[in-house]
Amino acid sequence: MEQRISIERLEQAVNIFGSFDENIRLLEQEFSVSVTNRDGELRVNGEPESTAPACKAIQALLTLSSRGETIGEQNVRYVIDLVRAGRESQIAQLTGDVLCISAKGRPIKPKTIGQKEYIQSVLKNTITIGVGPAGTGKTYLAVAAAVQAFRDKQVNRIILTRPAVEAGERLGFLPGDLQSKVDPYLRPLYDALFDMLGAETYQKYLERGNIEVAPLAYMRGRTLDDSFIILDEAQNTSREQMKMFLTRLGFGSKIVITGDATQIDLPADKVSGLKEAMRVLKGVEGIAIRQLTGADVVRHVIVQRIIKAYEDDEARRAAKRDKREVNR
Repeated sequence: MEQRISIERLEQAVNIFGSFDENIRLLEQEFSVSVTNRDGELRVNGEPESTAPACKAIQALLTLSSRGETIGEQNVRYVIDLVRAGRESQIAQLTGDVLCISAKGRPIKPKTIGQKEYIQSVLKNTITIGVGPAGTGKTYLAVAAAVQAFRDKQVNRIILTRPAVEAGERLGFLPGDLQSKVDPYLRPLYDALFDMLGAETYQKYLERGNIEVAPLAYMRGRTLDDSFIILDEAQNTSREQMKMFLTRLGFGSKIVITGDATQIDLPADKVSGLKEAMRVLKGVEGIAIRQLTGADVVRHVIVQRIIKAYEDDEARRAAKRDKREVNR
């Protein structure tokens, strides 16, 4: 069976096909169809049950392309997953929402439905807790929102913080003073800020005190007014640290807390402050809790597969534990 899709501009076809036709090859492989570009039309050939979803995926990619999105492997895989879940109509929600422009002029915007809902929560609420696996853009998008709020003069300062929990390393063995010792823990936050602002602008704001990047311990005893505050790697906070941090909130400020509950580096007998905050603060007005999933991963596809493999393994182990409990 053959279905045809009209293409308005040649650039759209080039964008959809990708470098060396890699996008269209992926689509052909996933849906067991063949796609050719002829006389201003995309022709999709295959079994009826394959051509219909393939055409839906192509239409969704055309929607993204028409709004200026450069189509890559991540877009194609995400669209395929949406089509298989019957949610391809939601792809139109992803277009047009530029959160921030990076130092190099690149628009930064949500790439998945989950990321868009997360950012909407950040913009709407005083406190947002974003939880999800590595690669879902939790920290990067939060920093982009902070930079935009600062540029729009909604806040006077950006404060980025992380707990300096030792994930198998020892701080004492690192060379230098205390700042040098904690800098490696804060590197992902520096990297995101450099990308948004450029190294020179970042340094200028740092010297003026408009930007602060510091370990969580430095927050104790302060009240943070007119600030956009991001707590990263929050799964490694203790119950006491999380309460201390949340109560730093001052007037005109916004807090974003990000973390991955599957990567806790605390001792086994310590409760994660992130997990407890999600439980205690659920339903509190002005506080949003957003769960991102493997579907929102925008890194290499292998990262998605790794996350899924670990989730499957954890599910198997939980089932075995439950079975042992029942047999006791």
